Amino acid sequence: MGSLFYLTLDVLETDCHVLSRKAQKDCKPRMFYESVYGQCKAMFHINKPRRVLYLPAYNCTLRPVSKRKTHTTCPDCPSPIDLSNPSALEAATESLAKFNSKSPSKKYELVKVTKAMNQWVSGPAYYVEYLIKEAPCTKSQASCSLQHSDSEPVGICQGSTVQSSLRHVPLIQPVEKSVTVTCEFFESQAQVPGDENPAVTQGPQKLPQKNTAPTSSPSVTAPRGSIQHLPELDDEKPEESKGGSPEEAFPVQLDLTTNPQGDTLDVSFLYLEPGDKKLVVLPFPGKEQRSAECPGPEKENNPLVLPP
Repeated sequence: MGSLFYLTLDVLETDCHVLSRKAQKDCKPRMFYESVYGQCKAMFHINKPRRVLYLPAYNCTLRPVSKRKTHTTCPDCPSPIDLSNPSALEAATESLAKFNSKSPSKKYELVKVTKAMNQWVSGPAYYVEYLIKEAPCTKSQASCSLQHSDSEPVGICQGSTVQSSLRHVPLIQPVEKSVTVTCEFFESQAQVPGDENPAVTQGPQKLPQKNTAPTSSPSVTAPRGSIQHLPELDDEKPEESKGGSPEEAFPVQLDLTTNPQGDTLDVSFLYLEPGDKKLVVLPFPGKEQRSAECPGPEKENNPLVLPP
């Protein structure tokens, strides 16, 4: 039946959006002042002879890096701001308008802002990342108000606005504003209209074929899990932050069962062969039960982004 691994992972946000489907080796960690870090626990089933890889469950707890600590290290670095900040939304809108003005035919709309930061350069500067989708009309159409678009995000953009604070210039002269934008489109969207989405056909073909027929437990095909977002440590009381244990700082729990003898998990839907296929799932092991081979050497040793 293969193996079931219980994994505890220290994780760090990269510059790749999950919809980009890029391999981890092609992604780089973000700059320390914009990092989001945390810990995940996961159960992973592997059966190499049957070429089965399956994630039954996971839980993650994440938090942004401390603003106070990053400002101590780099007082002039950009600082994260709330995604709903009006200036961040303005930066996204203006930079997307610039991108649309250079697009040959298609128009794109803002889906949501995913990251926002501000900084003082020669004036107030705002840096944003946001998802975009195709607008339901082309550039040649004057209005899209009567059309409806329920399309999925097709790409992610990085935009910025920087206002120049020219104190020696009379107030009647408009303040100069620099707007930049770059957009990256997801590979799953690079298709001819009407063609089948290539993202649907990637991976093992047996899973959708198996699921087309009624099964006794269809809900187990999707991983069970959640992602918890904690505030940065600056929002906590100093004595609680310093005196707390790692479990208190990153409360990651993952238990499909509390039965010390274990419970069974039906994974028959993963296999083409007839008959029941079940895994014995035990309570998630504690620190004292971890493998002597783990953890391995950390890839990032910056104390700002390592769970306490």
